[in-house]
Amino acid sequence: MLSSFSIGHLPRIEFGSGTLQKVPGIAAAFGKRLLLVTGKQSFLESLHAPPLFAALRSLGCNWETVKVAHEPTASFIDETVASLRGEHFAAVIGIGGGSVLDAAKAIAGLLKPGNSVLDHLEGVGPQLPYRGPATPFIAVPTTAGTGSEATKNAVIGEPGKFKKSFRDEKLVAAWAIVDPDLLTSCPPALIAADGMDAFTQLLESFVSRRANPLTDALARSGIMAVKDALLPFYRDPHNAAAREKMAYAALVSGICLANTGLGAVHGLAAPLGAFFPIPHGIACGTLLAAATAMNIAALKERAPDSPALPKYAEIGRRFAMQKGLNGNAARAFLLDTLRQWERELGIPRLSACRLTSADFPRIVANCRGSSMQTNPVELSDEEIVRILEERL
Repeated sequence: MLSSFSIGHLPRIEFGSGTLQKVPGIAAAFGKRLLLVTGKQSFLESLHAPPLFAALRSLGCNWETVKVAHEPTASFIDETVASLRGEHFAAVIGIGGGSVLDAAKAIAGLLKPGNSVLDHLEGVGPQLPYRGPATPFIAVPTTAGTGSEATKNAVIGEPGKFKKSFRDEKLVAAWAIVDPDLLTSCPPALIAADGMDAFTQLLESFVSRRANPLTDALARSGIMAVKDALLPFYRDPHNAAAREKMAYAALVSGICLANTGLGAVHGLAAPLGAFFPIPHGIACGTLLAAATAMNIAALKERAPDSPALPKYAEIGRRFAMQKGLNGNAARAFLLDTLRQWERELGIPRLSACRLTSADFPRIVANCRGSSMQTNPVELSDEEIVRILEERL
């Protein structure tokens, strides 16, 4: 018998090459006054921007532009919302990577209420329930990593202090427009970091304590897309087939994580990103193999009947393309593949990001947020330290 499960609200999704052309009509259906949230220059200086803006103007639309130069901070969100107070926007269009989409999502959520994002951040401040209403949000990713276009949470931080989520189903994008052509300008280092983020989200969702048959099916398809496409896309950003598979993988990783939660890698990535200048994708990529190995060892020792163990083996068999491979050998193949990706993608160690062993206690003390709650096995502080030691 299947266990009961629930799937949260999802955006209307348009996926495929050229779907950016649908944005003007979709946006104009909400109204003529728009807020565009994008990166500092990458999209605005791309070949995709002029035809989009011309099409918006032809439909009678006008807009204000907010540029997001770094990962969004609480102060940036609050200052942006305050500066736009009194203006009415029919919709918010976020075009950019995960940081841009998170910022756009939070801004869309707070334009009408007008209060501080600190009121709603998990583990920060009063943690008041979000009542809305949110301004309709159209998410257009230009990278293949976070899956933010499909989630209900916006990750907001303050350097040196915290990195937390503003999370509510009212924040889910009305539309997610996923056009793989927008990934063409991604440099290899960004492709590597984002690709490892997407894969981590897929694998952690697959073995999550809250995984269900529907998210398992999506996670499998995304995992195999990354297996086929990550290295080819890294080597050649103009490889259209690989680009499409990575855009798909990132999208379904967002759907999966929104419904299953994540695991130890993301539990550790939060304090690493809050306290050190470590991009999220790098944190995920550098920790994934070590954390997966620790999960497997802990499951064998303390929870040998966990469904996560055969799931890790299943992915190892799929990667090895050997259906008859026994569980231990299959899991070893998976770990070997993850370590190979670390090397081929040039994922740096934690020491390259100014981390030392003296920082471990602070990281461990701040890693047990919501992601750790859905890790397939509870890891001790000592086991978490060993993960960090392996990647120092």
